[in-house]
Amino acid sequence: EGIFNDSTLLADLDGALPSGSLRELHAAGRRRIVIMVTREAHCLGDLLMKSAFGGLDVEIAAVIGNHDTLKSLVERFDIPFIHISHDNLTREAHDTQMADCIDQYQPDYVVLAKYMRVLTPEFVKRFPNQIINIHHSFLPAFIGARPYHQAYERGVKLIGATAHYVNDNLDEGPIIMQDVINIDHSYTAEEMIRAGRDVEKNVLSRAIDKVLAQRVFVYGNRTIIL
Repeated sequence: EGIFNDSTLLADLDGALPSGSLRELHAAGRRRIVIMVTREAHCLGDLLMKSAFGGLDVEIAAVIGNHDTLKSLVERFDIPFIHISHDNLTREAHDTQMADCIDQYQPDYVVLAKYMRVLTPEFVKRFPNQIINIHHSFLPAFIGARPYHQAYERGVKLIGATAHYVNDNLDEGPIIMQDVINIDHSYTAEEMIRAGRDVEKNVLSRAIDKVLAQRVFVYGNRTIIL
């Protein structure tokens, strides 16, 4: 009792499910993530706190940064911080070093917590449907590195954030979670950035929670959330 064979279970599922159904088996246990960062602390800090104090059931195996700005924050949680500078490296060479480092930790997912460099296709191919990014706009609006400044120039009355899987097209991967807040004409671009940080960290942690619970299914360039 309590022991089953994977092949037998899959065969039983095939017999019970409609033809063409997708079924997957996942090993039991806490999921592991590696977080990639640059300099901004709000999303990383939120994930560290929630992982440590029960808000998110995940093991943070390591944090890797192209700057060492957040090293002291990470080490307060007894988590390894690895600094891999991009100085004097091509994008391809830097991404290879980052990916090789990530592989050592064998994570289930790679989380970009305000990692501000565009990943190469070769990096993305090494972690298919495993890379989760938080983008600081309500996609597909305002793609790129300065969406709040674009939003300010357009005079928008809503700003938001989008968590999505990463593919080869910048900020165009399957969307997992989104949210917005109201603003008005009085907001400067800097005030938009400050207001948006809470949205970003909340959307990212909610998206990770859904993914860890195996409630997100990728279908083409869309997701189905259960």
